[in-house]
Amino acid sequence: MNLRNMKLSVNDSPGDLKVVPRTVQSEIVDKLRNAILMGKFKPGTRLAEAMLCELMSVSRTSIREALRRLEGEKIITIIANKGPSVARIEWNDAKAIYEVRALLEGEAAARCASRATSADICAMQSALRAFNEAIVTDDAPGRVTATNDFYQAILRGGANSVIGEVLQSLNGRINFLRFQSMARPGRSKHSATEMRRILTAIEKGDFAAARQAAVAHVEAACDAVKVFYQDE
Repeated sequence: MNLRNMKLSVNDSPGDLKVVPRTVQSEIVDKLRNAILMGKFKPGTRLAEAMLCELMSVSRTSIREALRRLEGEKIITIIANKGPSVARIEWNDAKAIYEVRALLEGEAAARCASRATSADICAMQSALRAFNEAIVTDDAPGRVTATNDFYQAILRGGANSVIGEVLQSLNGRINFLRFQSMARPGRSKHSATEMRRILTAIEKGDFAAARQAAVAHVEAACDAVKVFYQDE
C-alpha cells in the first residue's frame, strides 16, 4: 500500500475534532482556583463535591472536571476513598520552588535583556501598569494575574521554551505562594519596585543587571513567604 497516496475523506475522519468553547468550565476552574489561592479554602480542607455544587450552582460533572484540572496544577490532591482536598505546600517544598525560580527566572531575564523586541517590552510595561493599578484597588487576584503576564512577556522575550515549560509546571504552586507573599503588609509595593528594576535592566539591554534584579525579586518574595510559614 502506498501511504503517500492515501487520502482521508470526511467520512473516514477520526471522530469529531471540532473545537467547542468551554468558557463556563474555564470560569468554574478560575473561581475555584482563586478561592483556594486567596485562602477561602485552607490547606488540608476536604472539598466535597456536593458542597461545591451547591456553592457554585453547577453540575457535579463540571465540578469533577474542575477538580481534575486543579489536581494537575497540584493545587489540590485527590486520594482514593477520601476524595479531593486542598494541597499543602510544606516550607521545604516552597523553599525549593523559590530556588528553582531564582535560577530559571534569572536566566530568562538575562536572555530577555539580550533578545527582547519592542513588543515584549511593551507587554512588560503594560503588565507592570496593571500590577500597580491592582495595588491601588487592593485587587489580590489582579496582582497575581499581572505578575504572571509580566513573567510571560519575559519568557517570550528570552526565547527558551523549556524554561517556560518548567515554570508552567510549577505555576499553580507559584501562584499560591505569591498570594501569601503579597498578603504581607507593604510587600506588593516592594514587589512593584523590584519588577521595575527588572524591566529597566531589560530596556537597557543589561543582561547582568536583569539577572541580578530577577534573582533579588525572587529572594525577597521567598523571605516574605518564610514569615507566613513562621506565623503558621
